[in-house]
Amino acid sequence: MYIRQLLSLLLCAVACSGSPDSSHPSFMPTSFYTLKAESLDGQTINFSSFKGKKVLLVNTASQCGFTPQYEALQALHKRFGDRLIIVGLPTNDFGGQEPLDNAAIGSFCSRNYGVDFLMLQKCSSRGPNQHPVFAWLTQQRLNGRSSSRVWWNFQKYLVDENGQLIDFYFPFTKPDSRRILRHIEK
Repeated sequence: MYIRQLLSLLLCAVACSGSPDSSHPSFMPTSFYTLKAESLDGQTINFSSFKGKKVLLVNTASQCGFTPQYEALQALHKRFGDRLIIVGLPTNDFGGQEPLDNAAIGSFCSRNYGVDFLMLQKCSSRGPNQHPVFAWLTQQRLNGRSSSRVWWNFQKYLVDENGQLIDFYFPFTKPDSRRILRHIEK
């Protein structure tokens, strides 16, 4: 446990930058609620519909050692559904661990984990094709809070009821960990 905490602190020190400098011309945070994405079935999801609820966004993959976290994510969805939205963002950015297409991803999640929370279409969490949702989550100039790097599948980002980034959690942080629950329960 101590090694995980130490690793978490070290990675955070590398990934996180200092406080925003609002006098710098490139510092122009955008609202979380201006974001849009496509669900697995092709419906446009306007993030403005999330106002007043916390949102836990997770990059997912069907063939990852962390894939069983779908079960805990579904449990959070059932437990806090009235005030928490879970959003799965499938990516194939790490070890080719999401080879499935959108339809197969939906089928896999439903069949194996009973997932009925929002799953978006497969996208990229990094690089030149980075999805705008991941750009907002990882770039301080967009979210106004901090910069980070998506390290692996099942990294989690929590946004508050007002569209402000609360924090991010490394893949080994379980969805029902105390670190996450204390923010959701507030």
